[in-house]
Amino acid sequence: MDALSLYELNNLVRSRLEHAFPEEYWVQAELSDVRSNATGHCYLELIEKDARGNNLIARARAMIWNQVYRLLKPYFEQETGQAFVSGLKVLVKVTVGFHELYGYSLTILDIDPSYTLGDMARRRREILAKLEEEGVLTLNKELEMPLLPQRIAVISSATAAGYGDFCNQLAGNPYGYVFYPRLFPAMMQGERVEESIIGALNRIYSHAEAWDVVVIIRGGGATSDLSNFDSYLLAANCAQFPLPIITGIGHERDDTVIDAVAHTRVKTPTAAAEYLIARVHESAAVVENSGGRICQAVRWVLEHEKQQLDTYCHRMQMTLVTGLQREHYRLEQWVQHFPLVVRTALEREQHRLQLWEQRVDSLSPDKLLARGYSITLKEGHAVTDAATLSSGDRLVTRMAKGEVRSIVE
Repeated sequence: MDALSLYELNNLVRSRLEHAFPEEYWVQAELSDVRSNATGHCYLELIEKDARGNNLIARARAMIWNQVYRLLKPYFEQETGQAFVSGLKVLVKVTVGFHELYGYSLTILDIDPSYTLGDMARRRREILAKLEEEGVLTLNKELEMPLLPQRIAVISSATAAGYGDFCNQLAGNPYGYVFYPRLFPAMMQGERVEESIIGALNRIYSHAEAWDVVVIIRGGGATSDLSNFDSYLLAANCAQFPLPIITGIGHERDDTVIDAVAHTRVKTPTAAAEYLIARVHESAAVVENSGGRICQAVRWVLEHEKQQLDTYCHRMQMTLVTGLQREHYRLEQWVQHFPLVVRTALEREQHRLQLWEQRVDSLSPDKLLARGYSITLKEGHAVTDAATLSSGDRLVTRMAKGEVRSIVE
């Protein structure tokens, strides 16, 4: 039996495959290991995973020739807003090929962006459904936006044009309001978006009391990097963050998952600044209107109190006049009765005085002496006990008429 060389066998396989699969086929697969070389050709793998175990169940090498790739890649990214990178689910038109040296491979001729958009939308729906099931989907939206959101924690790339536009818009606001933005740098494109933004959120959270709001802005980046914002971990962190989050990621057509969970979504960094300016201006207008209403209320209260005071003063005056009139009448009554009262009092006191005079007169020593009594005095004091006298004491004895002096023997 004649033996075939390996090349001859592979050549036979190639001819048989090309004969068996002469047509073009639409194939659903996931991109893997996507890379291009200096010639402009794109080399990649198409893979399929088990839906339940996430294990690989099929793999095929694939390539896109440069003349197709330079048209297909920008078309796909423009339509989907996603970079043509590993991890995307795609629907591609392929031809089956076999090379004697490189083996089995597929050549990609065309791609259907609507399939990828549908898969991306499905993935977003799954993330949002999971967040809703966990009860955190609308937590950030339910936070109350501060009346004066002036202390702003900004998550952006330090070199992003959008960050500069945001700060300039705040600083140049036509009302002269003062804002205090501070940058928390993060990667806004590439594979480290999720990790970087979550890190910035953690740094803000450690001093959450120092900030009123968080603003995540991206403007100026490629729309092909939007898939990095469709992350469950990033969305969960944003949804449960204790400060209101405003997103201005710089795209208009599609919302990312973090747009869906953020408190407020605007289109651009400049629009985020305008939103904050408008919020402060609205609050200032409320304060101004409240001030006007307060002034009007104060004027009404003062007028009301003045009327009350006038009423009280009038009542007090009337009460005083009435009181004075009453006291004047009482005084006149007293004036009329005063002479009689005084005369009566004088007569009463005169009678009492006469009685006292009679009593005093009846007790007068002269009266007693006139009745035949006498009083003996020693050194001007009445002697009532003979035992108190001593020989030689000089005594004076008074009688009604005259006195006798004697010496005690």
